[in-house]
Amino acid sequence: MITLYGLKKCSTCVKACAWLETQTIDYQFIDYRDQPITPELLKSWSKQLGGWEKLVNRASMTWRNLTDLDKMLTPDQDQEWVSLIARFPALIRRPLTIWHDDFVTVGFNEKKFLAEINKF
Repeated sequence: MITLYGLKKCSTCVKACAWLETQTIDYQFIDYRDQPITPELLKSWSKQLGGWEKLVNRASMTWRNLTDLDKMLTPDQDQEWVSLIARFPALIRRPLTIWHDDFVTVGFNEKKFLAEINKF
């Protein structure tokens, strides 16, 4: 089963879900405002993606509205990143997708989604 994490009203999440539905692919959607992500999962996703800069959307309005101090986090400050995301869950790139064997991707791209689906 494919699991998408995101926000219900995020246009990219809506597109990803609609695309999966048109492909008749079962998936589970989890809104991380309703079901906060555990620190362990956040750390695991960051590691799998290659760092916090891959997990956190620095182009988002949420990021731009942070204080300069919050924006100064370094890649090795795991606990601080977890705390920041707990306060501002919209910082996570969307959708975050868990594929087979717990492989993690962020964002939505039809070609990349199709490539992952074809691995099943």
